[in-house]
Amino acid sequence: MQINPSIFKAYDIRGIYGQDLTNKTAEAIGNVFAQLANKQTIVIGRDMRLSNKALFTSLAQGINNAGVKVIDIGLVSTDITYFASGFWKLPAIMITASHNPQEWNGFKLTLAKAVPFGQTKIQKLKKLIEQDKFINTPLHKAIEQKNILPDYLKNCLKFINTKNISNLKIVADAGNAMAGKIVPLIYNNLPCKIIPLYFELDGLFPNHQPSPIESKNLVDLQKTVLKEKASFGMAFDGDADRVFFVDEQGQAINGGIIVAILAEYFLKKHFNEKIIYDLRCGHIVPEIIKKNNGQAIISRVGHSFIKKIMKKTKAIFGGELSGHYYYRDNYRADSAMITALIITEIISQKNKPLSTIIKNYTRYWQIEETNSLVKNQKRKIKELKEKYCDGNQNNLDGLTVEYLEWWFNVRASNTESLLRLNLEATSQKLMEEKKHELLKLINQN
Repeated sequence: MQINPSIFKAYDIRGIYGQDLTNKTAEAIGNVFAQLANKQTIVIGRDMRLSNKALFTSLAQGINNAGVKVIDIGLVSTDITYFASGFWKLPAIMITASHNPQEWNGFKLTLAKAVPFGQTKIQKLKKLIEQDKFINTPLHKAIEQKNILPDYLKNCLKFINTKNISNLKIVADAGNAMAGKIVPLIYNNLPCKIIPLYFELDGLFPNHQPSPIESKNLVDLQKTVLKEKASFGMAFDGDADRVFFVDEQGQAINGGIIVAILAEYFLKKHFNEKIIYDLRCGHIVPEIIKKNNGQAIISRVGHSFIKKIMKKTKAIFGGELSGHYYYRDNYRADSAMITALIITEIISQKNKPLSTIIKNYTRYWQIEETNSLVKNQKRKIKELKEKYCDGNQNNLDGLTVEYLEWWFNVRASNTESLLRLNLEATSQKLMEEKKHELLKLINQN
């Protein structure tokens, strides 16, 4: 079967619906995934994108044709689908394109117990589709609808002591995506007051893209936090597996600081545990981990790498700069809602403004991850390696170069001709200087 190879990404399958990703493609993916997953039942969840009903029907058909049953858990966030996979010990597929624009859609795949279906397996799936390795032993009436939400809610709430939660005023921006359904469920029986922004599910995303990692998509949240004099604000991406925070002054909080805060939270309860963090998080994370008698373990960027290291080391928690936070007691899966609850508990217990709390973690200046169009990424990375040969270098993920007062990392995109730059310094002035210097070099032909 001919299939657009570009839809098979490093961690998921994603493309423009009707162009790169069709119903026929979905049926093929379902059929081959059912063979590779090697279980008699597969869970399917989906977000609110307009093409999801058609994709669900085709995906389920492909799975049923392979002689495998489907459990339909309906409209959910990705972390709910991961939880269902762990809780029921079944493979699962989430139909979503996460933060991408409305015309996109795709699939996040996981094996039983929320084990990642990583890049190697995704490439194997692609190859089998191209070779027409399909099974046709159809099951009829083999789709069962089940409600996972009560068990999911119970799982989320076990991470906090609900008695610690105070009557905070919280602005939540769902971006017309799945958090609009899930946030009320999570906070329904807590004393907090949720001020909703764009909770209506709408796959057209009429207000802004559900991509809070981009500062332009936080503007409405920041304004509303100030207007309502809220305790803090939180914004979720399209499939609500990532969350970003702003303080009561409307200032966006760097994801690395959230990783540090959560690491300290766990280490105060669990002595000498291991914490995983991705290399973009910055120096504050390992500093806080070591200060609190934890073991800091650095990782490549990407959920499959983080989860693999967490499994091997039995780490209690892992975090990424990009708003993904992973929990050992949540099948090592990431969960924005668990993260939101823990941050709510921390602010309640400390009884201080969030801006005051984060001062203890604000020691460095860090740029937003910056992408540059570079056709030959390997050559450019080699040039930078030679240019900054006097720094301490490592190649864990792209090129990282460290100096006494600043460091940077450049990584090639897995799917596009882009170089991604992250950079941190001990002062804003130095950060700006080095950012200008690096971008000038990166964009030179």
